[in-house]
Amino acid sequence: MATHTTTDDRRPLTGAASSGLPAGLLVGLAGLVILLAAPFALYPVFLMKVLCFALFACAFNLLIGYGGLLSFGHAAFFGGAAYITAHTVKVWGFPPELGIILGAAFSAVLGLVFGALAIRRQGIYFAMITLALSQMVFFLALQLKFTGGEDGIQAVPRGMLFGVIDLNQPLAMYYTVLAVFLFGFLVVWRTVNSPFGQVLKAIRENEPRAISLGYRTDHYKLLAFVLSATLAGLAGGTKAIVFQLATLTDVTWQMSGEVVLMTLLGGMGTLYGPVVGAALVVTLENYLAATNLPVPVVIGAIFVLCVLLFRRGIVGEIVARLNKGR
Repeated sequence: MATHTTTDDRRPLTGAASSGLPAGLLVGLAGLVILLAAPFALYPVFLMKVLCFALFACAFNLLIGYGGLLSFGHAAFFGGAAYITAHTVKVWGFPPELGIILGAAFSAVLGLVFGALAIRRQGIYFAMITLALSQMVFFLALQLKFTGGEDGIQAVPRGMLFGVIDLNQPLAMYYTVLAVFLFGFLVVWRTVNSPFGQVLKAIRENEPRAISLGYRTDHYKLLAFVLSATLAGLAGGTKAIVFQLATLTDVTWQMSGEVVLMTLLGGMGTLYGPVVGAALVVTLENYLAATNLPVPVVIGAIFVLCVLLFRRGIVGEIVARLNKGR
């Protein structure tokens, strides 16, 4: 659900990304160098959690930031893929790469079903339908035998990637997660800067006009929904391998709310915004957990401040100021 006040502010960054300005390339290259060197300075498991949630937020941003569709049910794709990956790897003995692919495929099918049911509605009705469907997945995860109920699926073996790379080694696991994140990020970047992405933005800006030009908008929105669900599943399946478990936490409505928070904090409709937002939220949760402070209250207060001071999100505000100074 994009408003006219925010869509105009997002244009400079999407245009910059599509034209390949040196500033955007430099930011991307600098970020890549930092990510490559990060495990030698920071805890690898913490970094892997950031990357998984960054990919999750990028997937959600593709739907809301570029398609104008607010979903409150993305936890179903994230957590559903985690369960499928964990089960296939632990119980069926599949290699980790195949388990992750099957998890993403499950999310794609689930996204197709959810999208077909919800895509004909708009605004709050669309959001509520996705929330209701996601809650159905949550109750299934709670009741079905293979999910382990409240205990979840634990002790998932990381295994050998392609039968060669031992993912029990922290650095090997980290660079595998980094490769998955970069793949997902490039898919989002290519989608946004493709003709399909341009049509998607046109639908976000003015759907009736896009229909009048002959575009079958429901088809474009459904495809965007399925792609977003698939990438969310890719993030969830990868997280299940990293932490070697899949639990109900991954499919709760709070998880859907958390990814909305990450995207809005970083900057909706920007390429780098969800990454920044995910890093900020995961960092706060990680370091505040060791204190007596109520983590949700602190994060909520920071969110309120960011909304008041950075209406476009952190990255969106930075880009808007840089463009204004040109």
